Amino acid sequence: MKPAATAENLRPDYTVDQPWDRYTASDHQTWRTLFERQAKLLPGRACGEFIAGLDGLGVAADGIPHFDRLSDVLEKATGWRIVAVPGLVPDDVFFGHLAARRFPVTWWIRKPAQMDYLQEPDVFHDIYGHVPLLMNPIFGDYMQAYGAGGLKALGLDALVGFDLMRIMRTKYRIDTFQKTYFAIDNFDQLFAATRPDFAPYYRTLRTLSDIGAGEVVDSDTVLNRGTGEGWADTPDT
Repeated sequence: MKPAATAENLRPDYTVDQPWDRYTASDHQTWRTLFERQAKLLPGRACGEFIAGLDGLGVAADGIPHFDRLSDVLEKATGWRIVAVPGLVPDDVFFGHLAARRFPVTWWIRKPAQMDYLQEPDVFHDIYGHVPLLMNPIFGDYMQAYGAGGLKALGLDALVGFDLMRIMRTKYRIDTFQKTYFAIDNFDQLFAATRPDFAPYYRTLRTLSDIGAGEVVDSDTVLNRGTGEGWADTPDT
């Protein structure tokens, strides 16, 4: 279900009230199916902080959760809250919410035929995929700083995605599995790497070419080389 937001219920910051009464039995069943499938994949793949956040939130397979309840748990743990949005929001709005420790969550859920892939985020993607790490104080602080950094980047006309120059130059895909993933040892490392002023990075980036989503460069340390299974054949954009 993906109804368009109307002028009457869409606030200036692109938030809406979670329309709880619009979820159908099929919607909750879709959540349960996705939840149970992902739960089987997590062991050995997800970091301990993610698992702890998921458990701490109390997110379960019984159906789409109430955002207010999750927000109360989050706020007590790290000062974050969830705000419902109708879908993707403008960059300045998104970063502004993050800078204020508000995480935008798309309220609608995908259709059963879209179980394996959806081009834009839905409620399961946002709640299950992103929100658990906001229970971690270090990551929560990082995301707030990321929001503030994003607003600054917009002002410099230099919006980028991460900290290291290698990552900032790398293209990413929205239509298939990512061709390259980058590893960190812990979230302290992530926060420390993204703390410096990015303005010099932005100036340097303007003189460098992009790196393809699946390209390996000489300076890379490759931890694991995949088979390419699941990649789309279309070129990187």
